[in-house]
Amino acid sequence: MSVSPRLRVVVAEPPELIVYDEPGNCSYLPNETWRLPLRVPVRPLTRREMGLRLAQGDRRQGRLLYRTSCPSCRACQPIRIEVDRFRPNKTQRRIFRRADARITTTYAPIGASDERVDLYNQHKSFRHLASGEGTSGLEGYRSFLGETCCDTFEMRYHIDNELVAVAVVDRAHDSLSAVYCYWDPQFARLSPGVYSVLKQIELCERMDLDYLYLGLYIRPSPRMAYKGLYLPHQRLIEGQWRRFDRKASAEAEQYLVPPR
Repeated sequence: MSVSPRLRVVVAEPPELIVYDEPGNCSYLPNETWRLPLRVPVRPLTRREMGLRLAQGDRRQGRLLYRTSCPSCRACQPIRIEVDRFRPNKTQRRIFRRADARITTTYAPIGASDERVDLYNQHKSFRHLASGEGTSGLEGYRSFLGETCCDTFEMRYHIDNELVAVAVVDRAHDSLSAVYCYWDPQFARLSPGVYSVLKQIELCERMDLDYLYLGLYIRPSPRMAYKGLYLPHQRLIEGQWRRFDRKASAEAEQYLVPPR
């Protein structure tokens, strides 16, 4: 990709328009400045086009794509799970069994509704995100999670016909991308977020896909470091995907050669 500085157009297939590019205070790391240029494709992306963007480190929010371009910090590392190599640890297996015995999963198109907004707000309040991600109104929810520029669907989780969690997922030709998951705080002990990641890995296996993208791994941030527990995985570091295997201890990682 290249950018025309005069027109603020990203030369890609399809081309993209940069609609916002201003530095701001990082939501994850105090005292750091982030820069996340927001781009909108001129048309919806095919699965292959979305897959290429994910492989380059892109994330999606609504109709917009972004990639970190922070002036002095490199803590954010795109992370993806290698589906055929992944092996859940003991805790993940226990969470999956416990939740799977109670939760029914269905699939639906994305959209916005009062039911979704109410559940999203409950989750946001419980996680102390009220001043952060997204917004509490119907239109704000729609622009954040109810619109897309690629092939996107919802995984909806029910207990006794009650909606208890929603995961928004993007589909690429070789992968799924976990965009966002929110859940009813009453069911926190079931660890719906962990369960949703494991269900998405299971879905990747059924669809014969190579990767599940989990967004950004940020080791110094408690909100984002948990993604490193899904092993083995790959992280995009200095333009190259590197494989990380099981931790030798609670503090150390075994750094392996780049995957082919």
